[in-house]
Amino acid sequence: MIDRALREEVIALAQDAAAAILGIYDSEFAVEHKDDDSPLTAADLAAHRCIVAGLSRITPEIPVLSEESAHEVATAQRRGWTRLWLVDPLDGTREFVKRNGEFTVNIALIEDGVAVFGVVQAPVTGVLWHGGAGLGACVREHGQERALRVRSPAVAPLRVAASRSHRDARTQAFIERMGEVEPVGLGSSLKFCRIAEGALDVYPRFGPTSEWDTAAGQCVLEGAGGALFDPQGRPFRYNQRDRILNGDFVALGDTTLPWRDWMA
Repeated sequence: MIDRALREEVIALAQDAAAAILGIYDSEFAVEHKDDDSPLTAADLAAHRCIVAGLSRITPEIPVLSEESAHEVATAQRRGWTRLWLVDPLDGTREFVKRNGEFTVNIALIEDGVAVFGVVQAPVTGVLWHGGAGLGACVREHGQERALRVRSPAVAPLRVAASRSHRDARTQAFIERMGEVEPVGLGSSLKFCRIAEGALDVYPRFGPTSEWDTAAGQCVLEGAGGALFDPQGRPFRYNQRDRILNGDFVALGDTTLPWRDWMA
């Protein structure tokens, strides 16, 4: 597990990375594209360097798997790690490019495949969420911290998170089977955090995401009493496969909701 002092150091790192991102957000920046056509900016790289350097300093014994350097790590090497930091330095680069503020810094600690502690920082608003299944979940805003709890029982209209950049036909069909709903468009791992706050109820995702997209948000969600399931109802696990890509999932606040019926 992770002690309070280390949690605070990681929180400070996320805030430093957010400051680095904002320094570029307010300037004219170029947008490149990776081999998978996802966008890459100087902000992604600045946050990556900040976080990797910081984690390497405070926990030199724990390897770091970041979106921006994962290609440098052999699969066999990574699969041998029982404990690692899983990092998305800038989750929601498309939202960053659109300048709509809906992007985050994600840092999660993985132990034996389980995401045990995560930090999600929203650079534009300065709001930060942190937590884990055995730790509870909290949000920090304007110098204040408060504990989080999901909305349970969730009652109609259910508030369902829909990705800003990845809304597809399967997601739309899932939402239509839910009955009375209030769709809310939102980018990045903010969706997990809003469920943890009780502001949203369900986040379905069909199609590829990467493990660093979900791990930190899952920690916050689970700390607040929610869950992240694959279509078979299994909790998400990390660094267990040769690929870093996740499968389909449903994130829930109220875990008694009949989400399997909506998968049909």
